[in-house]
This record gives sequence, C-alpha cells and structure tokens, in this order.
Amino acid sequence: MSSAADSTAQNEPDERIVRRAVAGAAMGNAVEWFDYAIYSYLITSVGLNFFPDSSPAARTLLTFSGIAIPFALRPLGGIVLGPLGDKFGRQRVLSMTILFMSGATFLIGLIPSHNTIGVAAPILLVVLRLIQGFSTGGEYGGAATFIAEYAPDKRRGFFGAFLEFGTLGGFVLGAALATTFQLSLSEAAMNSWGWRIPFLLAAPLGLVGFYLRNKLEDTPAFQQLSHGETQRVPLGEMLSNNWPQILNLIGIVILLNVADYTVLTYMPTYLTQVLGISDAESNLTLIGIMLVMMALIAPVGALSDRVGRKPMLLTAAVGFLVLSYPAVALINLKSVLPVTIGLAVLGLLLLLMLGTIGSTFPAMFPTRNRYGGMSIGYSVSTALFGGTAPLAISALITKTGSTSIPAFYIMVAAVIAIVPIVLIPETARKSISHATEVPGTRPEFAHA
Repeated sequence: MSSAADSTAQNEPDERIVRRAVAGAAMGNAVEWFDYAIYSYLITSVGLNFFPDSSPAARTLLTFSGIAIPFALRPLGGIVLGPLGDKFGRQRVLSMTILFMSGATFLIGLIPSHNTIGVAAPILLVVLRLIQGFSTGGEYGGAATFIAEYAPDKRRGFFGAFLEFGTLGGFVLGAALATTFQLSLSEAAMNSWGWRIPFLLAAPLGLVGFYLRNKLEDTPAFQQLSHGETQRVPLGEMLSNNWPQILNLIGIVILLNVADYTVLTYMPTYLTQVLGISDAESNLTLIGIMLVMMALIAPVGALSDRVGRKPMLLTAAVGFLVLSYPAVALINLKSVLPVTIGLAVLGLLLLLMLGTIGSTFPAMFPTRNRYGGMSIGYSVSTALFGGTAPLAISALITKTGSTSIPAFYIMVAAVIAIVPIVLIPETARKSISHATEVPGTRPEFAHA
C-alpha cells in the first residue's frame, strides 16, 4: 500500500488536466438531464404523437411511463458497465455511454408519429428509451468516479460539485429550449414538428462530450491500480466486499432522486396540470431557480471540503423532513410569490445534496470496486425510487385528490436517508486512491 505522501503526490495532477476531466465528465450528465428535461417539458406533444387515441389522463400516465421506462434497464447497465469501468478503465466506458445516450435521444426526434406508422411508433420510443436507460446505468457512477479520482483530495468537494452543475445545466438548457419553442410556435406547429428539434440537438451535445472524454487519459488512481494491465474484478467479489456501502448508497440516493425527479422532472407537470398555472409562468420560475442553483453549487461543494460531507447531507435530509410540507403548501397557493418561495426552499435543500454527492458517493468505495459499486447502488436505487417518482406521485394525486402528495413522498424518503447518512464515514479531505480499503475507515487515510 502506498504511503500517504505517495498518495498525495499521485492525487495532485495539473489543474488544467483536472478542469478538462471535470468538463468531460460533467458533459455526460448534462446530456442525460437534457433528455429528461425536454421529455418532461414536451410531455404533451410527445403524448399526442405517440399515444393520440388515449384520454388526457391516460396519455399523461403513458407518457410519464416513457420517463420511467429507461429505469427498467438502468440496474442492468450498472451491473454490466460499472465492472467494465473497473476492469478496462473509466475513460473507455464513459466515451461509449455518452454516444449511446445522445444517439438514442437524437433518434427519438426522428421517429414518425403514431398516425404515420401506427403502433410501431410507441414501440420504437420504448426501445430507444431502454437503450438510454442501459447506458445511463453506467454513466453517473463513472462520471463521478472520473472527477473524484482526478480531483485533489482537499478540493474534491469543489470539483465534484461540477458533476451536478452539468445536471442542472443540461436541464436548464432543455427546459429553456422547450419553453422557447412553446412560446414561439403555434400549438399545432409545436405538436406537429417543433417538439422534435430539441431532441435532435442531443447529437451535437453528445459529440462534444465524446471529444472531451476521448482526449483524456484515464484517472491517476486507475492507472496506479492497473499498472497498464486490465483488472479482473468479479461481480460476486465486488458485491460481497462492498454490500454495506452499496446499501448505504441506495438509502441516500432514495432521497436524492425522489427530491431530484420530483422538483426538476415532475414539478412542471404538477404546476400546469394539477394547479392550473400557465406553462410559461411555471417554466420560467423553475428555470430561474435552477440558474440560482447553478451559481451556488460550486461554493456548496467547497463548503463540504471545509465542514465535511455528512453535515451537509444531514442538513438536507432533516430539512426535507421538516420543510417539504410547508414548501408544497406555499406552492399550492398558486400565486407567483408563494410558488416561487416554496420552490426555492425545495431547490435550496436539493442544492445541499447536489453540491455534495459528487465527492461523497465515489469516496464510499475502494478504487478496485469504485465504478462498479457506485454504478450498481446508484442505478438500482434510481430505478426503484427516482424515475418512478413522477409516475407514482401523479397516480397518488389522481387516486387521493390530495395535492400534498409530493411533500409526503419526499418526507418518507428523507426519513429513510437519515440512517445511512449517519452510518457512512466522513471522507472530506481524505485520500480515495487506496485499492482495496474503504476511504475514511482508517486514520492513516487522512491527509495532513
């Protein structure tokens, strides 16, 4: 095992290289969330093109199923692609996942409507959404690992925050494009062809991300581990050695993704279809809040380098437990000011998590199993509790008639997440370059 001094030297690459690595990794997250944004904000147009004969309520559920469908294959993507990233390298797998994600989104924009090719249209939509789900199963864990293993230990929180800067950036870009087209085109033009243009723009975004990733060498930690040879990391070994970390990750990600997909993905539909707020007012308010989050996320990551990851995550979890109901109650008042305040409260709590997780999750696993362990835990939890959140909340509101369901859903997730947050070790400013030891569990891992 390397000494602390050796590990520190290994983990302090040129900052220009770190910035390029961060940009390449964050770009994939941006592409992934660009897709979710345009699908969510254009859900009416997508529903009319692929499910034209359904009732409005059934069409909404069917189209939300299109959001949830990719998550069916996400765990398989994590199981397959994660260990491949530990065996052959982070950079190779990440270069592949961004092409699959952006390519599938681009092709959705080319699918003829149901009126043109009949039932083949929704079938093709499902197939492409499944391809997206499989590829994203190996995307997030790899991107977070890539940034964390390049970043200096003392600034891992700062650089790790840019992974979720990519999330917010992709979502804002998708939401802004969708809103611009909705305001610029007639309803007939939008539903006929306008909705396709944002999907087609995924192709150049993906090519830029592929270029950035393909120009980088693999992470210093992986190169130190591999010594130029591919690694044999059996799935059974990875699961048996890291099951406590995987379970803790699943528990934290339940809250992360329930909040993430509720606030960013479901809220546009909740504001317009449940509360009757106009599309323009809803979209512009959410975009404004996300722009503020983007401006603050790097300082939040830097703060986690100073005070630790656990205090930030625990504050977010307790905040969601205590403040979700008042925030949603404000949103339900439907007036501009209370809606904005309610969304801002939820956005601030989500920001505390988003600014911290990029440096927290990779540090929960040793280098040898980091990509695989994180990908499996993250994708399983996201498939079960994240992508299904909009569909579940929509169904529960329809069944109960209660507009407070989003708050209750987030509060339950917060109760679950508090336990693993308390259990995980603190890893701020500690080395994560050790091959088989879990970071933060031994004092000699800490840097002076």
